[in-house]
Amino acid sequence: MKYKKKFIILLILLILTTGCTKYLSDDNKKRITNETTGQSLTSNILCKPTDKELINIYEKYSDKMEVKLKDLPECNKMKIYDSKSYNGLWVQIFVMPIAWLIIKLGVLVKNYGISVMLIALALRLILLPLSLKTVKQSENMKKAQPEIEKLEKKYKDKTDSDSMMKKSQETMLIYKKYNINPIGGCLMSFIQLPLFFAFLEAINRVPAIFEENLFTLQLGTTPLIGIKSGNYIYLILIALIILSTYLSFKFSMANTGNSQQQQQMQFMTTFMLIFISIASFSLPTAIALYWIVTNGFSVIQTLIVKRRR
Repeated sequence: MKYKKKFIILLILLILTTGCTKYLSDDNKKRITNETTGQSLTSNILCKPTDKELINIYEKYSDKMEVKLKDLPECNKMKIYDSKSYNGLWVQIFVMPIAWLIIKLGVLVKNYGISVMLIALALRLILLPLSLKTVKQSENMKKAQPEIEKLEKKYKDKTDSDSMMKKSQETMLIYKKYNINPIGGCLMSFIQLPLFFAFLEAINRVPAIFEENLFTLQLGTTPLIGIKSGNYIYLILIALIILSTYLSFKFSMANTGNSQQQQQMQFMTTFMLIFISIASFSLPTAIALYWIVTNGFSVIQTLIVKRRR
């Protein structure tokens, strides 16, 4: 437990201190956007864009960039490790390898949109043993629910330290009986979060991804801009983002037996769903595809586990 805490603290410090997506802004600190796609442009891109409009924008605001455009490699020639451009551990260990994979697979399958979805799926498969364990923990918690409710009633009006200690001991016995690890459910989040942010950062910092289409969807275009331009297929994209998020939250919520905790969880779920629903209008299509695939995988995985138990 001691070493897990140290690892988590170290990981958080690594993320906070060694790199993140930074957006291009003018002298008034207003974000520069691509008028065609509605996408906020990243100042610390990992490779050169090929679109003339983007090249002109980046050359105009070259003084705002961490690495000059001329010093960056072409996207299809980007290396998995390149300390000449960016030296941060976060970028070198997490972001660049994922960006490199997206590019190489994109060249192989001839589409970066399909590449994003395949790599998102591959990451979920790599984490499958851990995520299955998390789902099973949630199911075990539901089985233990009647005993936890009895325990809550037993100590409802007892607030002295002795009673609280006994309640804690009896709770741990129930957890042991049903093979529940209270920290097990959090472990998946701690591992998944860095990968999630690294994946989004990799997508944000590779211009080549946003210069391509998947069917009638332009990967750099936000649904709001797409709808305004008359492409109503983006409405389906928004619907899939909201639906996959809702189902993912619904199936992953565990019943803790504590009404106050349940209310807090329900509030956070509702808040996140509203937030993501609003944010879905401004998510570039490439990121939206990643979000839908990962949530869809999570939902299917949970349904399979539930049917087998």
